[in-house]
Amino acid sequence: MLLAGQLLFILVTQFHTGGDANDHDSIFSAYAHSGDWKGVHALQFVAVAVLVAGLVVLSGALEISARRPVWAGRVGAALAVVSLGLYGVLQAVDGIGNKQVDHAWLTASDADKSARFASAEAMRWLEWGMSSYHAYAMGFALIALAAALAAVRTGAPRVVAALVAVTGLVYLVEGWVAGTGGFNAVHSVLIVASWLLSLTWMIWLVVITGRASGDRVVAEPAATTA
Repeated sequence: MLLAGQLLFILVTQFHTGGDANDHDSIFSAYAHSGDWKGVHALQFVAVAVLVAGLVVLSGALEISARRPVWAGRVGAALAVVSLGLYGVLQAVDGIGNKQVDHAWLTASDADKSARFASAEAMRWLEWGMSSYHAYAMGFALIALAAALAAVRTGAPRVVAALVAVTGLVYLVEGWVAGTGGFNAVHSVLIVASWLLSLTWMIWLVVITGRASGDRVVAEPAATTA
């Protein structure tokens, strides 16, 4: 679920209308003309929902492995759910609100242009805030889950937990940058970094899980024969 959600998000984001996100005149026009804007944002929300579900399942799996409550994992799962709520609001602001105000600005009369542009910028700055706090919630969720991974014997190398924690830290920095400078070049680099880090530890977990499942399949017939 983690890997599927992350891959789906990366794939869908490739269809997101591009441009200099902080050049409001040009980017608002591009958004207003985008034909797949609302669909892309709806699919991004679906992808993040799948990813968050994977984080919640991971927390439960750690408790099954540990045979005891793992509070760091529970905190991480709760924060992941909070991040999904924030992301839902973010996508409503971006996928619907931005589209509407940008179209209204583009089609406004000359007398209304200035007021409509101010409304579009206000919506954009609201998006900055939602993006910032979504990234904070996801960052803290990943750090808590990294602590849970490090505390429970799962067969996964400690470096996996370290990669999850580093991904969380990247999200925290991403949240700060979005809140202070908007969607600038640094923010874009941080997004790509979080993608690469996430794919690394998610694929690693998939490989570890696959090997463990294979070992159980081999061991069970042997135990039955004995």
